[in-house]
Amino acid sequence: MSQSEPADAGAGTTTVTVKCTGHVRAAVGKATFTYTFTGDDLRSFLDSFFAEYDVAELLIAMEPEAESARGWTPELDERPGTWKQNPEGERIRRYARVLINGRFNEHLDGFDTPLADGDRVSLMYPFVYCV
Repeated sequence: MSQSEPADAGAGTTTVTVKCTGHVRAAVGKATFTYTFTGDDLRSFLDSFFAEYDVAELLIAMEPEAESARGWTPELDERPGTWKQNPEGERIRRYARVLINGRFNEHLDGFDTPLADGDRVSLMYPFVYCV
């Protein structure tokens, strides 16, 4: 359901600002807009958004290890703090990113990250040019 459609009162909806870049922006056809969905977490948002906009393959790794996002720095033998990887099926494609209020979803609670009215969800899959 997009912002232009009325939301059912009491249906447990959340309205966020969506920002799209690169390939996602090209596929969706707009850069910034509000979006209302049923639920209150990133998983609910993505389920609703992907049902309306066919961009899941741009963001979600279909082959978990081969396609999932990796950092751009060398892997450390010992990592400081708590490091975790999103479960299979919930990994973002290499070079793509999903951010909530400017933070990568994998640094929050993955697809279970809570969302509230007014939050910003950025869907990024940049154009890559080789010369």
